[in-house]
Amino acid sequence: MNRIADYALIGDCHSAALVGRDGAIDWACFPRFDSPAAFCRILDPDRGGTFVVSPDDLLSVRRAYLEDTNVLVTQFTGAGGVLEVTDCMPVSPLDPAEPTKVTSCHSILRRLRATAGRVGVRVTIAPRFEYGLFTPRFLLLDEHAAEIVGGADAIWVSASAPLECDGESIRGAWRLHAGEEVWLEAAWSPSFEIRERVPGTDELSRRLEATIAFWRAWLGKCWYDGEHAASVHRSALTLKALTYAPTGAVVAAPTTSLPEAIGGGRNWDYRYTWIRDATLTLISLFILGFRDEADQFKTWLERTGAGRPRDLQIVYGVLGQRALPERELDHLAGHRNSPPVRIGNGAVMQMQLDAYGQLLQAAYLYGRAGGELTPQNWSFLAGLADIVCARWREPDHGIWEMRDAPRHFTHSKLNCWVALDRATRVATRLGLAPGVERWARERDAIRAFLLEEAARTGWFTQAAGVETADASTLLVPAMGLLPTTYPLVARTIEVVRRDLECDGLLYRYHHADGLVGGEGTFLLCSFWLLDCLTHAGRLSEAESLLERLLGFANDVGLYAEEVDAASGEALGNFPQAFTHMALVLSCAHLSAAKRRQLPFEGAHDYAELAVDRLLAGGQRLREGAG
Repeated sequence: MNRIADYALIGDCHSAALVGRDGAIDWACFPRFDSPAAFCRILDPDRGGTFVVSPDDLLSVRRAYLEDTNVLVTQFTGAGGVLEVTDCMPVSPLDPAEPTKVTSCHSILRRLRATAGRVGVRVTIAPRFEYGLFTPRFLLLDEHAAEIVGGADAIWVSASAPLECDGESIRGAWRLHAGEEVWLEAAWSPSFEIRERVPGTDELSRRLEATIAFWRAWLGKCWYDGEHAASVHRSALTLKALTYAPTGAVVAAPTTSLPEAIGGGRNWDYRYTWIRDATLTLISLFILGFRDEADQFKTWLERTGAGRPRDLQIVYGVLGQRALPERELDHLAGHRNSPPVRIGNGAVMQMQLDAYGQLLQAAYLYGRAGGELTPQNWSFLAGLADIVCARWREPDHGIWEMRDAPRHFTHSKLNCWVALDRATRVATRLGLAPGVERWARERDAIRAFLLEEAARTGWFTQAAGVETADASTLLVPAMGLLPTTYPLVARTIEVVRRDLECDGLLYRYHHADGLVGGEGTFLLCSFWLLDCLTHAGRLSEAESLLERLLGFANDVGLYAEEVDAASGEALGNFPQAFTHMALVLSCAHLSAAKRRQLPFEGAHDYAELAVDRLLAGGQRLREGAG
């Protein structure tokens, strides 16, 4: 069975699929990221369903994305020849008038081409709708088309070579000589729709070319000019693929229940959008030059969170859904026998105070970058600041969404300070007096709490009264509370590295948290450490760490959420948006530092510097190109 890092992502900005090195599509949801999976063999080799292209007599595999695209090309070398498989989820060409609009075919398109010798190839299309809950009906419509239907879903198969049906799947077996090719498409529709027309080879060819053109035109708008551009561009393409185009929401990952430790039970559904990701999402998009996407995401944030500020949730569905009930799918074995498989996310009901700070930080930076904050925006944001004043003294479940007793987490209090600090700054800039005096007073009280209670031991602990290290405390300087070189911060970095680091990789923490099983090291945390080193002026260390972290991408440049420190194996949901966002920002920071564009003394908000310096540099680059 494929491991997590064996997969590559294809997507259409509505949903996504994972393609294994063995030519199997083992994960795909239609028509949205959070829809029930049609193929989910990654979660159960027997019941999950798959779409396999399998060449005979395989000797080696090599694959890569077509340059500047999310179109995957896999080269299978066999004893008798070479088969090239090109995979994508087709979309229409980019519309300059509506740059965030993406028209999807809700399909998977595969071109099989023999490039040398003679190759035998077998194809099996065996979806199992609703997460493998049942076997649908398979019906040949003619020699080149088939219908697969059951429940709410249908998949329409078209092929330029003859197909067969065995009652459990649609199959094909062909022998191709050099220069010959077969086109295959599996297109989703609601089961009540009847499709009368099957696309021909010419139409499928046009869809592939349009998809290639879309991705290249989109990436052509990127004006990142720092180091490690290839990794940054791959991250940009990945983040776009993880964006639900109709709303602008970015999912944390396109998968559910890929384990944080093989055989463990820390398996969660990440196909939603977390409020805490807001700042990193916006800044990453700004750094890359994608202002239209940043504007759309901001619109999603304000409309999804509309209503009473006290009703703000920490996570929403891509359409803005509030109800994300968590349940376990007992009929699935889990990835490599790592149950349970969960859909929905119970953390939606937790109180996590950091969400308020991240939302106000995102609004502050959006305005600083030239975005408009409407009176309605400000009314909502002011309401959030008032809630922070009322709630910051309460314990919560924290950034790591622990499922045990609430605590006074340092990271949560830090973000409460951020919320009131940024609210005060925005109000002062806009000339709005109401609330400012109270916000400033409570902001200063939170700062005193952090210095006196969270750092009582001489370094910032995970929570007040809990003398254990937590990687999230690395964000104390990043949020601008204290300088990166301040003794309390420097000591915190030392303790975090002493207690949580394993050769550059960081665990989140080491202690009981109400859950069974272990987990890997968190790549996001290692990028936080990298940023601390960069902003402390320790550039040689930062560069060495970045080179190590870049090495944990898989063969096509994708990152999971976690890494097993001993083996280097990718763990957790995949690919992980947060990791790719952090890579973009860390590369931009380090590139700026090496150009002497960052201060190494005094307190400063890392993200604000990214807007003020890196964004300005990119803007000059774009103006020069124009």
